[in-house]
Amino acid sequence: MEYSVSQTSRTVVVLAAGEGKRMKSATPKVLHPLLGRTLVGHVLAAATAAGADRTIVVVGHKAEQVEAHLAEIAPEATAVLQAQQNGTGHAVRIALEAAPDLSGTVVVLNGDVPLLRAETVASLVAAHESQARGATVLAAEVPDPAGLGRIVRDASGNLERIVEERDASPRERAIREINAGIYAFDAAALREALGKLSTDNDQGEEYLTDVFGLLASVGRAVGVFVAPDAEETLGCNDRAELASLRALLRDRVNTAWMRSGVSILDPATTWIDVTVSLEPDAVVDQNSQLVGSTSVAAGAVVGPDTTLIDTSVGAGATVLRTHSIGAEVGPAASVGPFSFLRPGTRLARKSKVGGFVETKNAELGEGAKVPHLSYVGDASIGAQANIGAGTIFANYDGVRKSRTTVGEAAFVGSDTVLIAPVEVGPGAYVAAGSAIAQEVPSGSLGVTRAEQRNVEGWTSRRRPGTVSAAAAERFAAEGDGAAAE
Repeated sequence: MEYSVSQTSRTVVVLAAGEGKRMKSATPKVLHPLLGRTLVGHVLAAATAAGADRTIVVVGHKAEQVEAHLAEIAPEATAVLQAQQNGTGHAVRIALEAAPDLSGTVVVLNGDVPLLRAETVASLVAAHESQARGATVLAAEVPDPAGLGRIVRDASGNLERIVEERDASPRERAIREINAGIYAFDAAALREALGKLSTDNDQGEEYLTDVFGLLASVGRAVGVFVAPDAEETLGCNDRAELASLRALLRDRVNTAWMRSGVSILDPATTWIDVTVSLEPDAVVDQNSQLVGSTSVAAGAVVGPDTTLIDTSVGAGATVLRTHSIGAEVGPAASVGPFSFLRPGTRLARKSKVGGFVETKNAELGEGAKVPHLSYVGDASIGAQANIGAGTIFANYDGVRKSRTTVGEAAFVGSDTVLIAPVEVGPGAYVAAGSAIAQEVPSGSLGVTRAEQRNVEGWTSRRRPGTVSAAAAERFAAEGDGAAAE
């Protein structure tokens, strides 16, 4: 999607150095996951709307972990270390020192506001640049501003300053318009003001918010851009707040998909990562999770009670009460209930994996069926082949894994073990209860069953006094009586 912001030199600075002590986690706060991205990943995705020439991420707590993550998701970003967290003003100053040549607009974003929309970032930048301001702050009107910085306006309604709650007067604490921690600055004005920051405050830190008052005091235009939805500005300080953000993002994602033509039968129990793709007329039933790079085509039905991770589902397919990782479900194929598709599973058109079936690195041809209670590992199953209940593809000998091939229209009877590497040819049959370790040629019947032997009277002799012995003796007596008649 493209956003209408005027063309000028722009730099995005993301503040991601904090520890997030209230998360009580070994993981840096900005790396906690939220529906397909980390907190900082969501912020970087929204930041693309600024059309920045460069992106600088200020790191600090467990910087190595954050830098490694940035290398994966945003390799074009530059990480700058804030070894000691001396405030937001200090963090931005370090970022600017790492890029002494930058000019134009500097957009500063907190790394823990995952609900921020790209459209809002673009609108903030456009409003800032169109008015040639020294600085513009993103604000929001909230019902409970506790713990947040307040927007203090003058008699004319213009921004006078931003005050942190701990430094605010009782009158200022009553203000419900809060600072979202998202800003646009003129680079030159920002550099000058940062050099004047002091640590004369309750925390003994350099507050970036003090820049607004400094710029206003020398006659530079400073402005406020109010977010269209206050939820966008919500940050995250602990696990409870993270859960609240996750639910809000779930609702936003589900609403967007439903309005695009996807049926979500119970949005409250459906969780869809922001990285998932769905086509119109796809149906997602209750208690389902779609994760990672999962895609669902038109007319497919997923769920209920299904988790799809990095899985593609073709048009008109059905996936019911299934857990799937890295699988491909072809058009009009059916899966479940209670199936487990592991990585490398590929199901062709109209193929079937039924109840209580596990597959791994397995290919099913068009119309092939594994209806129930089977394990299919490292296998190629031809079109129209049928695998009977209780079949095991024994692919692992304790050292290596080997592959089994079942040919087109072959029939494997129930309770069979196919011991890899082995091949069952096209049109071949395998008798139920067989253990197949050698090739079954095309059109042949493979049988490995031992001859059945019945030991008469065994139950009464070896299990006397049991209900089984009593039943056998009763049946024998009834049989003798019927014969006498």
